[in-house]
Amino acid sequence: MKLPFEPYNHEWKLTYSNLEKELLQILGSLKPVVAHIGSTSIEGLSAKPVIDILVGLRDESQLDQVPALLMAKNYIYYPKYNEEMPYRRFFIKLKIPPQRLSLPLQFGKGDEMPDIMHDHHYRLAHIHIIPVTSSHWTRHIAFRDYVRSHPAVRAEYQQLKTDLVKQEWKDGNDYNDAKDAFMKRTEKAAVEWYTQSH
Repeated sequence: MKLPFEPYNHEWKLTYSNLEKELLQILGSLKPVVAHIGSTSIEGLSAKPVIDILVGLRDESQLDQVPALLMAKNYIYYPKYNEEMPYRRFFIKLKIPPQRLSLPLQFGKGDEMPDIMHDHHYRLAHIHIIPVTSSHWTRHIAFRDYVRSHPAVRAEYQQLKTDLVKQEWKDGNDYNDAKDAFMKRTEKAAVEWYTQSH
């Protein structure tokens, strides 16, 4: 599959802002912190037009309160990743209610993934729920702020994306694997920079 890849769009900020309000309302009892991450959060960077949102909870014990709250509002839950990443709960928000597409509200390990779930035209957002005390919270925020603050790194990332998007991919995970070396190197530099500046 060819992944959709669009020039930076200021509408992404508005989409994020609307989803942030919705998530704060749904998860209000958990007092979450919500942040826009990923390429759509970095002005001037091309991206797949799917908004990545990081939701921070006070501690890991709150993670399992989230699925019932979000699934009740048509967020699709992916418990299939819980074993590999026990510190995170992952959800997808579609542009159309999943019931209208005859989709279940969760996909566990071993569940067959319908082709439509790999089609980025239907995806609005990816929601990553983790504790704010986690190193993964710091890693995501540091990477975003570092790339925003370093034009040369942003240009390198833009060129990598431009090259990779021309290729055929099995799915988004394959594409992410191809970015892995750049991401790991940049994340390491970003966390060092972020730690020193905060």
